[in-house]
Amino acid sequence: MLISGWSAYAYSDSIGAFIFAGVLITILGFTGLFSSLMKRIPYAIITAMLAGILLKFGVDVFVSSKQLPMLALPMIFGYLVSKRWFPRYAVVTSLLLGLLISYGLNIVTLKGVSVFLVHPIFTTPTFSLSSLLGLGIPLCIVTMASQNATGFGVLRADGYDTPVNPLIITTGIASILFAPFGAHGINLSALIAAICTGKEAHSDPDKRYIAGISAGLFYIIFGIFGATIVSVFAIFPSELIIVITGLALFGSIASSLASAMKEDTQKEAALITFLVTLSGISIAGVGAPFWGLIAGIVTDYMLSGDLTKMFSAKIVIQMREKLRRAG
Repeated sequence: MLISGWSAYAYSDSIGAFIFAGVLITILGFTGLFSSLMKRIPYAIITAMLAGILLKFGVDVFVSSKQLPMLALPMIFGYLVSKRWFPRYAVVTSLLLGLLISYGLNIVTLKGVSVFLVHPIFTTPTFSLSSLLGLGIPLCIVTMASQNATGFGVLRADGYDTPVNPLIITTGIASILFAPFGAHGINLSALIAAICTGKEAHSDPDKRYIAGISAGLFYIIFGIFGATIVSVFAIFPSELIIVITGLALFGSIASSLASAMKEDTQKEAALITFLVTLSGISIAGVGAPFWGLIAGIVTDYMLSGDLTKMFSAKIVIQMREKLRRAG
């Protein structure tokens, strides 16, 4: 959406749209509308949506094993062996093994990689009605539906009853402050949250915050050396990145699937949420996680909510009316 949006507007207008999206997100946080919505969504539907988002990353691990088996298969094997003896370091072990194999196979070379710092550039925002409506509002919707909703889903799935409004307000204000430097939205990244809040981060849930702080510090380092990091990742085979990402999410995928199918009364709603999210459909620029969430809520409401009762009552009334007329 951002790629197509930027091509239609001046860069300064896009910055203005980013600020506008941040303002909208902040308003949603202060009013509590998003918090109220999240409280009404069944837990099974949220975890099913999360499973649908993450499953592709797990599947791609084995797709990569076909494309580059000499790299992917040893990484998977190393992960499983490490998982047996020192599970906390299984992903790190697999990554190191992948790097060694890549170097041994002459897949990577450090030639052409140069180290230099980047610096932020402030852009004075401009505001146009077309960019606010065509980019700002869609960006707000996509951020809330595809990242913040799934981010809170991850937190709930891992047992964290986190207050919604303060986090939404914080991300909204941060988005406003950093928008002039090109940041298109600070949000609760579902994938990073899944890695940092799962059992693999730490067996004690009260100590998993260390993973979050560490991730933040690495983000800062990666930002300072952004161009260098990009050039380094460019020399790695894509299969290495795909495999290590999928392996890091194995635990979150398993727990999400288990939680989604735990309640018998919500299995159909969870299944539909999972399948729609997994389908990858995009309607009006909004991705599959949002539509999976909507499909699951509608299904759950039809099967167990007042909507079913309303339909049933209408059917009974119609049948009685027909019988009365026939009599």
